[in-house]
Amino acid sequence: MTREGHRISLPREQLVQAIALGVLLLLGGLAIAGPSGLLSWSENLKKRDVRKGEIARLESQIGVLQNRVELLDPNHADPDMVGELLRSNLNVVHPDEVVLTLDHKDQ
Repeated sequence: MTREGHRISLPREQLVQAIALGVLLLLGGLAIAGPSGLLSWSENLKKRDVRKGEIARLESQIGVLQNRVELLDPNHADPDMVGELLRSNLNVVHPDEVVLTLDHKDQ
């Protein structure tokens, strides 16, 4: 190759090296300051702990709701649960029951 041939290929090699360096710098920047990088690590751990607390709370609510579903099973519904729901949702009472209303005074 001639000297001119080296001059033509040298800038192309430098361009390829510059692009490769730019990509490596971008990846390094994302590894440090990206959404899952080193700087956001502690924030992600805090979010995880909050989510674990929410999951525990929701799992306990699931248990309560499953119990209510079992008590309201049409094949063998719990009479106390059915009566409670009728009274609270439909405002019905038995003929022999007396309803007392209480006035709450602010103290």
